[in-house]
Amino acid sequence: MSLFVTFEGPEGAGKSTQVRRLAERLDDHGVPHLLTREPGGTELGVKVREVVLESDLDIAPLSEFLLYSASRAQLVRDVIRPALDDKNVVVCDRYADSSVAYQGYGRGLPLDFLSTVTWEATGGLMPHVTFLLDLDPQEGLRRAATRGAHDRLERADLAFHERVRRGFLTLADASPERFVILDATRPPEALSEAVWFLVSRTLGASS
Repeated sequence: MSLFVTFEGPEGAGKSTQVRRLAERLDDHGVPHLLTREPGGTELGVKVREVVLESDLDIAPLSEFLLYSASRAQLVRDVIRPALDDKNVVVCDRYADSSVAYQGYGRGLPLDFLSTVTWEATGGLMPHVTFLLDLDPQEGLRRAATRGAHDRLERADLAFHERVRRGFLTLADASPERFVILDATRPPEALSEAVWFLVSRTLGASS
């Protein structure tokens, strides 16, 4: 069956770890799946990723959002929709909710405008399940610092990251049927078990 799963959260929340762990569980159970990320997943997306995370660039909020949207449109057309049509589980590290949290709540762009552009970019494609790894921004930035040099988003001030977190939580509160909030301070193993429990149950109920 096809299932679209996304992972969201602030910097340092451990999304990439949980994406990888879920892919490993799907492998172990012989479930056809595709792993991708935003921005990325296509040749265009890789180039956009290099631009938007470049630490020395001064990118206007609108330009930033439109770059992400261009990458997203290409990813949906070339990767996500074909994989779903082929009955794969698609696991994506970030998706449209990140734009609402970062460029909407974080940068202050109008939410209605973001929604309209995102709808056009994705054709209205939304995840079936979104795991929100929630973490205090100070702890998230501390974790991110251990990875080495900060990218452009990680270098934003604490107030920005606090707004981003509030944005994610507001989105989750508005769509409880889609979002699963996970405490990112829990051990990675416990988080991956919680993720697999819900994904495997969803797959079983839909098979």
